Amino acid sequence: MLPVNRGFIQDLVATITSRGRELVGFDRSGKRVGEADLASLACDILGVRGEASGVALALALLDGYARAGPTERLSFLKLLAADFGPDPARLEAAVAAYLADSSAEAAAALNDASEPRRQELLRRLNRAPGGTEALVRMREDLLLALREHKELAVVDRDFVHLLGSWFNRGFLVLKRIDWTTAANILEKIIRYEAVHTIQNWDDLRNRLAPGDRRCFAFFHPQMGDEPLVFVEVALTREIPEAIAPLLDLERTALPAARATTAVFYSISNCQAGLKGISFGNFLIKQVVEELKRELPGLTSFVTLSPVPGFMGWLGRMLKADDADRPALDWQELAALQDPGWSARPASADKNKLREAGLAAAAWYFLEAKAGGKPLDPVARFHLGNGARLERINWRGDVSANGLRQAGGLMVNYLYELGAIETNHEAFVQNGVIAASQAVRKLNAVPLAMSVRRRPRPPAAATPTADNA
Repeated sequence: MLPVNRGFIQDLVATITSRGRELVGFDRSGKRVGEADLASLACDILGVRGEASGVALALALLDGYARAGPTERLSFLKLLAADFGPDPARLEAAVAAYLADSSAEAAAALNDASEPRRQELLRRLNRAPGGTEALVRMREDLLLALREHKELAVVDRDFVHLLGSWFNRGFLVLKRIDWTTAANILEKIIRYEAVHTIQNWDDLRNRLAPGDRRCFAFFHPQMGDEPLVFVEVALTREIPEAIAPLLDLERTALPAARATTAVFYSISNCQAGLKGISFGNFLIKQVVEELKRELPGLTSFVTLSPVPGFMGWLGRMLKADDADRPALDWQELAALQDPGWSARPASADKNKLREAGLAAAAWYFLEAKAGGKPLDPVARFHLGNGARLERINWRGDVSANGLRQAGGLMVNYLYELGAIETNHEAFVQNGVIAASQAVRKLNAVPLAMSVRRRPRPPAAATPTADNA
């Protein structure tokens, strides 16, 4: 295969784009003669046939959107929702044709006619230099706007559909991040770390430089040096119970060849505009393969994971009526809402709190569900990937954030290579949670203090004409 001259290709694209600008009436500053707005540019893009002029128009729209203020951007997103759906006349004709003759050709024509025009617009925008990254940034704006403008959901569905194709596993590149990686990428690792904040460059070096540490990230060819998701790995000889020893700047590094366990202790998604486009499952599986190839002595692959939903669930349960919550030691569990509990000296009371907290956590993971799936988002991710809930760790993370989100809890999910597919299928098909006997036993531990359930109050009388 002949080597690819990237500089030549980039110059060629630039030349074609420049010529396209002249053909459609742009000056060198990128502003169109007559100052057409974003709506007009969008219509022009769908109407043009030439490749060069199409790319030039797409670049102009993306440049214009980048320069626009929040109000103009929102107006453009609303325009996509209102005016760039399927062509009504074309769709009606395709429906009539299919009802008259349900052939494969008529079905294909109906499928084409039902596609929103904004999907083709997004495809054409994606062809512009830097178009992929610009559309990821545009979706960041869209997700923020969706909070108050629900009508934009139709636009988001089209973004998800297209981004899921453009960012499928076949286009992603796995790269190892270490202390010799370019500084601009290392700065992004610091900025994007979402689980355990990287305090400074010494902290980052401690996570990348020692021989018992690894970091891997997915990149996309059209996103340059922007990582999509990265995972930090500690190589150990046992499954860890707490995060502090792994992050300790004074720890003694373990020779990698002596490690038996790979611990995935932080997985961070980097691009807000790619929310809902899953990379983490592919990342973990490929990193496992990379580590097995490099270090055949590794026998266990586990996580040390946060429990971000636990304290929110606990707070809701503490406010609920006894009849609407499991029979746990709620009087004891209320102490977890005081962030200072962890700093108190060991005592019999703290042992009771530990017992109550672990029982509550086991119930939370195994029983608390929404739509047939665990409430906890991290649990849904790892269980959906085929991991097993292996161990719940008391005082696993006593940082301010760990206490606020999880009452100090952390958990280990075990990726047992021979059981991943079975666990995944059982979870996806039937909602079965793979969990160790130790975790299931916690869910059945006798409570230190039995809770009496109060009888439910009598149901309110049905309103009538006399008492309504």
